[in-house]
Amino acid sequence: MVSANREMVVYCFDTLVAHYNSEEAPPPAFDEGHHPLFVTWKKVVNGAERRLRGCIGTLEARCIVNGFRDYALTSALRDRRFPPIQAKELPHLECTVSILTNYETAHDYLDWEVGKHGIIIEFTDPNYNTRRSATYLPDVAAHEGWTKVEAIDSLIRKAGYSGTITEQLRKSIRLTRYQSTLFTMSYSDYVSHVKTTRGAAPTINGAKPGNY
Repeated sequence: MVSANREMVVYCFDTLVAHYNSEEAPPPAFDEGHHPLFVTWKKVVNGAERRLRGCIGTLEARCIVNGFRDYALTSALRDRRFPPIQAKELPHLECTVSILTNYETAHDYLDWEVGKHGIIIEFTDPNYNTRRSATYLPDVAAHEGWTKVEAIDSLIRKAGYSGTITEQLRKSIRLTRYQSTLFTMSYSDYVSHVKTTRGAAPTINGAKPGNY
């Protein structure tokens, strides 16, 4: 099984830096493989607090090289919940890559563990008779301090349902649980890594040079 690692995060940073510089990113230093994956960008504010700036990925297995290249940019620039990340924000960014594994069909909407499982919910919107779905990665519910029911209700809203959330609706959910491996790196750690492995720090068009 492929696990999330440092080189995958480096490649995501490389891809975003290359985008701002209108150039090609260096080739990745990890092996090919096919897995579901996510790329998450957070911005460090007030010296410690981390705020989400973008998180997009795929629940279907795909080539991880192309996947990380595509979703590094999609999550940074085209997450509809946030404005596109600007080059000047790079020094404050933190990137997490996730490789998803161990998909299992749950018995019901409570058949999963906070902090261990990511969850995918699928249900029929009773008001419009349309199918809705949404997912949270394994760390989301624990980070937010949610109970299982709170996480499910939040996910129902994320799926676009605006009606009353009833126990009947919760019981109608088809829930798939999964696990993931993660690797997180700050931009300053990325710069240090690039200096060590390539002999020079990355430069970014539109961003002020800093001391890292």
